[in-house]
Amino acid sequence: MAGRQALGATRRFAGMGNRLAKGAAVAAVAFAIAAGAGAADRAGWITQQRLEKADAEPGSWLNTGRNYAEDHYSPLDQLDASTVGRLKLAWYQDLDTDRGQEANPIVVDGVMYTTSAWSKVFALDARSGKLLWSYDPAVNGRKGYDACCDVVNRGVAVYEGKVFVGALDGRLIALDAASGKVLWDVQTTDTSRPYTITGAPRVVRGKVLIGNGGAEYGVRGYVSAYDANSGKLVWRFYTVPNPNGKPDGAASDAIFEKIGNKSWGPNGAWKEVGGGGTVWDAIVYDQELDQILIGVGNGSPWNRRVRSGDEGDNLFLSSIVALDPDTGAYKWHFQEVPGEEWDFTATQPIILADMPVAGKPRKVLFHAPKNGFFYVIDRASGKPVSIKNFVPVNWADGYDEKSWRPLVRPEARYTESGKEFLAMPSAFGAHNWHPMSFSPKTGLVYIPVQLMGFGYADDKNFTYRPGHWNLGNGSRSLLGPQSDAQLAAARAATKGRLLAWDPVKQEARFTVEHPAPSNGGILSTAGNLLFQGQPDGTFSAFDARDGKKLWSFDAQNGVIAAPISFSLDGEQYIAVMAGLGGSFGVSSPFAPNPHKRPNGRILVFKLDGKASLPPYQKPVMPAQLVSDSFPAGAAERGLALYAGQCSLCHGPGGYSAGVIPDLRRSPTIASRELFHQVVLDGILQQRGMISFRDMLKPEQVEEIRAYLGMRAAALKESEGS
Repeated sequence: MAGRQALGATRRFAGMGNRLAKGAAVAAVAFAIAAGAGAADRAGWITQQRLEKADAEPGSWLNTGRNYAEDHYSPLDQLDASTVGRLKLAWYQDLDTDRGQEANPIVVDGVMYTTSAWSKVFALDARSGKLLWSYDPAVNGRKGYDACCDVVNRGVAVYEGKVFVGALDGRLIALDAASGKVLWDVQTTDTSRPYTITGAPRVVRGKVLIGNGGAEYGVRGYVSAYDANSGKLVWRFYTVPNPNGKPDGAASDAIFEKIGNKSWGPNGAWKEVGGGGTVWDAIVYDQELDQILIGVGNGSPWNRRVRSGDEGDNLFLSSIVALDPDTGAYKWHFQEVPGEEWDFTATQPIILADMPVAGKPRKVLFHAPKNGFFYVIDRASGKPVSIKNFVPVNWADGYDEKSWRPLVRPEARYTESGKEFLAMPSAFGAHNWHPMSFSPKTGLVYIPVQLMGFGYADDKNFTYRPGHWNLGNGSRSLLGPQSDAQLAAARAATKGRLLAWDPVKQEARFTVEHPAPSNGGILSTAGNLLFQGQPDGTFSAFDARDGKKLWSFDAQNGVIAAPISFSLDGEQYIAVMAGLGGSFGVSSPFAPNPHKRPNGRILVFKLDGKASLPPYQKPVMPAQLVSDSFPAGAAERGLALYAGQCSLCHGPGGYSAGVIPDLRRSPTIASRELFHQVVLDGILQQRGMISFRDMLKPEQVEEIRAYLGMRAAALKESEGS
């Protein structure tokens, strides 16, 4: 499917101190060297040399994390504590979808390239916001069901006049940077399986690297490298063994033969479900040691007993793996959570840095994944330098410093204890995909933290359901709150936090408390500023030295993406995507506004900007009453059915965050005919609401409707509507 086109260096701990004028001069010299004469007018002409020397172009944002170190730090300092109060909106661009926005834009030579939900791509004039071109890969709406955590996309890669995007349906697409025309389009996944792509591609020496998602549904993870010019597959590295026990003819064959295969039980659901281990976000190139570092995801199913009989470490789940960039060959790995069974992925952002260890500089990586521990790992050997929890943790009592294995508490192994375990942190993660930032000026890593508990219990009746969620988690917490009082208690137990972490001392320097989890990704700057958004639409600047709030803006929609910074004509800009969504926005009832939000936007700021957003009035969406009569016990039976089939998108207990419709407020529940057309006939399939005819009988659909009617009546009473 070709789609349709429409117009519409690692950071050190020393200070930077670059002024814009000096930065512009350095960038001009670097560009002349890297691009060559006459190349400046070629759209998107980012070369390998420019990528490797990104720090010489402080006014550009060439990679998803700005440079190969992916530190999400801008060396620009026109904006600081004395000037940020004058920061105003310079321009904005409305998008055509109200789903989640998570992309980090790329800005090169005056053009911004970014993506929105449903994998759409936009090229805009970075000075004015004028749309230069847009591209819609025309992803089938049904594919939205396969996306565990919304139909988001975290951005593009740009290289030698091409823009690369991973589409939700598993395609990797190369576009002409000047026109948006499709140059090549390859399917990177098995379309018979529920694979998705939401992460940003990376480019290294003429190869485009991409992973995939889908572990909750049942897939086998891998990362692939494609030729940037032709789209031909160069190499592939699988992260879990081949279920049939045979070699894949892939770069991973040798290491699985040596250590990987024996780390999995000989029996278990992994052989049918796939095992998981998807590489859905972190892919980082270490140019100094010439290696690719990937973060590997959770097991599939989550339940280790079901997955592999409580046997083995299950390599390479929850691991950081180093690969050769040319061949994909294994170099080293560190498994953060052996035999993981809590959705403790290692896919969260990886930052590369030089750090003093025992008085000597070491090349290290920083990692703050879901499980709540901050890892400093030697990039040459893969051995930890230090591991320390950065949030309260109850699943492990730290790490054994000889074996560097976690000291897992017995009660946390819920498949072995047979008892429910309430974990902190949880599957939502102490830190999820939201980019953290490292400032070489302060020496601190700034982490968007979320504190949310989650229950786990052994599902002794697990049955694999192809194409649907397959967790093996039988926790009653999945039922969600069933009253406003329970919801209030759950909200009180969750919070967000901006954490300034000292990676040398492995301790917090300061924290900024936020009212809700899923606080956005972070940008730090040489002006000692931090920029971060919130799910309630607040976009703020803080002092990077003490966390003092210095400036804020009402974005009218949740801001969960990480900001970027660039400069043009001597002016520093801050840009961010606005639009609540993602795993928190879709499945959590804790977001502050359960009503429909405006479409997403690209927001761009500069000193004394002249633009302003139009007024926004939140719509009134009252509860919908169901007047039909139902058999005795229907609503109670509907609760379990709703929890198993509906809550992961529409919100536990019927409490929705508003990204996907709040069914208590939907007119569909008042009509038996319409509700059955939606749930069984799939009339809204193009919006991601698939038919559940293979999962539900008509009488069960009525039981779900009875439950929703009960919940809608409670909503009407509480709101007085």
